[in-house]
Amino acid sequence: AAATELLRMRARVIMGCRDRARAERAAREIRAEVGERADGAGELLVRELDLASLRSVRAFCHRVLQEESRLDVLINNAGIFQCPYMKTEDGFEMQFGVNHLGHFLLTNLLLGLLKNSAPSRIVVVSSKLYKYGEINFEDLNSEISYNKSFCYSRSKLANILFARELARRLEGTGVTVNSLHPGIVRTNLGRHVNIPLLAKPLFNLVSWAFFKTPLEGAQTSIYLASSPDVEGVSGKYFGDCKEEELLPKAMDDLVARKLWDISEVMVGLLK
Repeated sequence: AAATELLRMRARVIMGCRDRARAERAAREIRAEVGERADGAGELLVRELDLASLRSVRAFCHRVLQEESRLDVLINNAGIFQCPYMKTEDGFEMQFGVNHLGHFLLTNLLLGLLKNSAPSRIVVVSSKLYKYGEINFEDLNSEISYNKSFCYSRSKLANILFARELARRLEGTGVTVNSLHPGIVRTNLGRHVNIPLLAKPLFNLVSWAFFKTPLEGAQTSIYLASSPDVEGVSGKYFGDCKEEELLPKAMDDLVARKLWDISEVMVGLLK
């Protein structure tokens, strides 16, 4: 949905997706919906990117840096929600690995190009569920205990801490960083959540009545990526295209810095 709306604005959009076939199918649907423009403005490209593989993240970034002369906006949008205990290719707990570490490496590898393209923007999709998370430095990889809900919340708290620390580091560079809560959106993000068979019709009815459509859920991402209203705004957290207050634990600069330092080692940016 975000890619579709940015394409409508005549952006050159690179969709980084882990499943090439599904991505190409989505791209065809988007192009059909937006329509080809006679003047050629606006372009949609598909590139392979699996956030559960640091090797894949590096290959994607290498290609972008080779092919693109500028990068105006990076939207960190991938997510996995409440999955059973699994590990990424590099041995990280899946939710922390994909939602935080994959994006951490991706952003750092593209930072030079973003700085050279300033004014540019980084948009980090988090969740209101960050409120239930804690950064436990003794067990970041959930080797000691694993709770799928808690681990999702921890990864989303990590997103906000990362965005705030990155904003601090990028002061004066012309690159802004903001995080957001998209709302509860009707997508297959919840595919790992088991709903009893008898409850499914009621759940479907509730989701149809109260959950956002993908287009509604994408609005804050699109706003932070493109609106002149947030030019120069950095280190903030948004919901429904408005700035929102954060809990103190999401504004803890010491925790944010420690998480940054540990993440650098985990993804191999520092030995």
